[in-house]
Amino acid sequence: MVKIVETVLRDGHQSLAATRMRTSDMIPMLEQLDEVGYFSLEAWGGATFDSCLRFLNEDPWERLRTLKRHVKKTPLQMLLRGQNILGYNHYADDVVAEFVNRAVDNGIGVIRVFDALNDVRNLEVAMKTAKSAGAHVQGALVYTISPYHTEASFLQVAQDLKQLGADSICIKDMSGLLSPYAAYDLVKTLKDNMDLPIHLHTHYTSGMASMTYLKAIEAGVDIVDCALSPFALGTAQPATEAIVAALEGTPYDTGIDKEKLYPIAEHFRTVKKDLADEFKLNTAIGIDTKVLSFQIPGGMLSNLLNQLKEQGMADKYPELLEEMPRVRAELGYPPLVTPTSQITGSMAAFNVMMGRYKIVPREVKDMVRGKYGRMPAPIDPEFRKLIIGDEPVIDHRPADDIAPQLETLKQELADKGYPGASLEDVLSYALFPEVALAFFAQRA
Repeated sequence: MVKIVETVLRDGHQSLAATRMRTSDMIPMLEQLDEVGYFSLEAWGGATFDSCLRFLNEDPWERLRTLKRHVKKTPLQMLLRGQNILGYNHYADDVVAEFVNRAVDNGIGVIRVFDALNDVRNLEVAMKTAKSAGAHVQGALVYTISPYHTEASFLQVAQDLKQLGADSICIKDMSGLLSPYAAYDLVKTLKDNMDLPIHLHTHYTSGMASMTYLKAIEAGVDIVDCALSPFALGTAQPATEAIVAALEGTPYDTGIDKEKLYPIAEHFRTVKKDLADEFKLNTAIGIDTKVLSFQIPGGMLSNLLNQLKEQGMADKYPELLEEMPRVRAELGYPPLVTPTSQITGSMAAFNVMMGRYKIVPREVKDMVRGKYGRMPAPIDPEFRKLIIGDEPVIDHRPADDIAPQLETLKQELADKGYPGASLEDVLSYALFPEVALAFFAQRA
C-alpha cells in the first residue's frame, strides 16, 4: 500500500501560484481533507512563512494553529531548511531549536528537514530537537545530477540521516531531474540497505514525474507527494486523483476513495482562478524539458531572464544558460535548491553582464569559504584564490561560529517597541526582520 502526502496547502500553490493562498481559502476544505486518509498534509514551511507576512498580512503561526484546530486526524507537515530554518542564512543553534519546538507545539506533526548541500552537519540540531519534541522527523537527501552525485553518495547521506534519528528518508527532487529508471535504482538501493520508510518528492517540471513515481513504487517506495489536480503538474507535483486512480486495484492501492477528492479539487479550482485574477499570476505553467540540461528550476529561469531584461541584456539569455552549469561546476556542484540556486544563478548572471568574476557577491565568497557547509566536489585551489584570495576556509560545522542569538533578538524587539513579545513573534522577527516589523505595526 502506497501512502500519499497532499501538497495543495503548501508546495502546490508555492509552485503554481507564488505561495499566495490564504488561510481563508483553505479552511472550507480542511475537515474534508482530514477525512481522505493521507499520510500527512503538507501545509507549512517552505516559502509560506515569508509569504504570509510579506504579501498576505497573515501571521504564519496563527495559520498553523488554525489548521490544527480543523485537522484532527492527519498530521500536518512542514518543510524546514535545517540551520537556515526558513530564511537564507544560517542561524544560531538556540534559534533553530526554539523554532522547531514552537512549530511542534503549535501543531506540526511531521518535519521534513533538508540542507541545500546535503551536509548533514547542518541538520543535526533541527533533527535532534524535532525528535525530542515528539515529531516524525523526515531526513531529506537533495537529488541532483553531477559527476559527484552517485547512488553510493546518496546512500551515504541517507545513512547519516538515519544516524541523526530520522524516522523516514525523503528523496527530494526539487527540479524534476529524477528519471523513472534512475528512481527505480535509487529507491531499490535505499530499500535494500535501510529499514526506514522511503518517501519520494518530485516536481513535474521535466514532464517525467508520474512515470518516475510509478517506477519508484514498483521499486518499493512507501510514500509519494501529490497535489490535487488544480495545483498539480507544471512545476508542481503529479495529480493526487491520477496517482490514486492509477494504483487502484493493484498491490499498491492507496486505499483513498477518489470520489472524495473531486469536490475538494473543485473548491481549489475556484481558489486558483481567484488567486490568478487578484495577484495577476500566470498559473498555467507548462513543463520545460530544458531543466534536464540546465538543472535550473522553472521559476528561477524566469527570474534570471528578468534580471537580464532589467539591464537591457535579454539577448544574453542563451549565454546565461551556458554559464550556469559552468559556474555550478566551479563552485563544487551544489544542488540547485534554495539558497544555493539563487547564489549560483546570480553569479552566472553577473558573469554574463560584467565579465567572468569581475563582481563576486558576498554569498558566493561565503559559499567558497565553507560558510554554507561542505561542497559535494572539491573546489579548484586556483579558483578559490580568485574568489577569496588567501582567506581561511572553514572545515567545521558553520553554525559553530554563531553565538546564541535568541536573547539579543528579544532585546532588539523590545527596543523597537515590542517588550514581552511572544516567542513566535521573536522568531518571525529573527527570520524576516523588516517584513515582520511591518506586519506587527499593521497588526497593532
